[in-house]
Parts: sequence; C-alpha cells; structure tokens
Amino acid sequence: MWTLVCCILYVFASSQFDLLSVLAAADEPLNEVKSEVVFKPEECSQKSKKGDLINAHYDGYLLDGSQFYCSRSDKDGHPQWFVLGVGQVIKGLDIGMMDMCVGEKRKITVPSDLAFGVNGKGPVPPNATVVFEVEVLSVSRGPRSMEAFTQIDLDKDKTLTKAEVKEYLKLEYEKGGKPRDEPFYEKIIADIFRKSDRDRDGLISSKEYNIYEHDEL
Repeated sequence: MWTLVCCILYVFASSQFDLLSVLAAADEPLNEVKSEVVFKPEECSQKSKKGDLINAHYDGYLLDGSQFYCSRSDKDGHPQWFVLGVGQVIKGLDIGMMDMCVGEKRKITVPSDLAFGVNGKGPVPPNATVVFEVEVLSVSRGPRSMEAFTQIDLDKDKTLTKAEVKEYLKLEYEKGGKPRDEPFYEKIIADIFRKSDRDRDGLISSKEYNIYEHDEL
C-alpha cells in the first residue's frame, strides 16, 4: 500500500514539475536576437539608437560557419551606410545594433524570422538562423532628425545640396579622426541622393528628408 502511495505521489510530483517546465518555457521569449559584445572602447560619447545614421562593416555567416556576405569585399570594400531601426537592414540587425558605440564590435545571432525568413535569400537557405560579426565605424544623428537637418542645411533654405551633405560628412569623419578621400564621399553622396531625392531635382527637401515622419521634424 505504502509503495502504491509513493508511486502515486511521485507521478503527481513529476507531472507538476513537467507542467511548471512547460509554463516556464512559454514565458521565455522565442526567436530572440542574441547580441554578444566582442569589443567595446573605454570611451563612448554616443550610442546608436533608432533613426541614427550608421556606418559599419558586417560579415554574415550561416551556423555551419560558411560566409554568405562580407562588406569588406562587396562594393569595393566600403563600409555600409544605413539608418538604424527603420528597415534598411534586416530586422535582427536593427534590433541587435542598438546602443552600440563607435569602434564597438558585436556578434549578433539572428533567427530566421528576423533575418531572411521562409524564402531565404541568395546563398542563405530558407528558415536559416544567421550570424553577423559587426563593427560600427560611425554614429551620427539623422539623417532624419531635425538637429541633423539644421546642421547640414548651411544656408538655412530648408533644402540640402550635395555640397552641404558632403561638408557634413567630412566634418563627421574628421571629428572621428578618420578623414577619407574624395571618391569615398562622392560614392556616399550618390547613394544618399539616389535614396532620398525622390523628385530628382538635385536637392533633398525637408519633406523628402523626413520620410520616416519623425516627430522632431
């Protein structure tokens, strides 16, 4: 009889433990981005946030270690410019690159639903978890904040010329101790105007600039 009671109690306790395990697992976030800091500079005057203009190198890998992308070899090896948090890169990088310092390096693991999804892309197969090794080279306000717009708009006519954008970029790089040559700036400016000058008049208006409709504009 005592043996039977012990067995019943054991089964009950086991079932309760299994139930608690299931409930605990249900509370855990699924398919989250995992961000590991590989290197962080001692000084960090500004951290990346949504809407910031980021300049970064990043390498993409599958879980088996095979590389599917390298910014240092793509597009003449120039680091990539993008606005953080607005969908210009995959969702997982928008999440994993928040609060990064200039010079910081991270290893970011992104589940498939925050990467290339059920269809995959190019060498990335469907439903693949991917890993990015990221190095941030520059973080600046904008290009969609009012603060950045007024800094770039030197003649205060509420439009941005290529010369004004170029001057702003030069100052940002020189401030960071990393001045670049003219072809570098020309390439960046061409890309910025291709994406932002929607009416192709050679200027970026305040309306074109504020495509994300930030409150501060």
